[in-house]
Amino acid sequence: QLQASGGGLVQAGDSLTLSCAASGGDADKIAMGWFRQSPGAEREFVASVSWSGSRTVYADSVKGRLTISRDNAKNTVYLQMNNLKSEDTAVYYCTATVAADLRTKVDDYPYWGQGTQVTVSS
Repeated sequence: QLQASGGGLVQAGDSLTLSCAASGGDADKIAMGWFRQSPGAEREFVASVSWSGSRTVYADSVKGRLTISRDNAKNTVYLQMNNLKSEDTAVYYCTATVAADLRTKVDDYPYWGQGTQVTVSS
């Protein structure tokens, strides 16, 4: 089970950190990721982190501004978002999959959290 939190309403240029607590499984054997979905748009990949936390991959649109990390002792994955833009406005979903490599497609992830809304005003 995945429980995302930390969303909210911020202004352009602000920072925000999302958290996702995982339960019910062996989190340190699972790759985790974040996707987002804007109204009328398809769900898109944001970032993924390997089970050890040593490898990450990002969508081009967020490189240099968003950072994914995880704390396996707390079974929690984070998404630090800096210099937020209006186009970052979306519902952000935490995801998980049993995989040794990093995955970037929606279909690669069988486990999803409920989503948390991030709204960036310009």
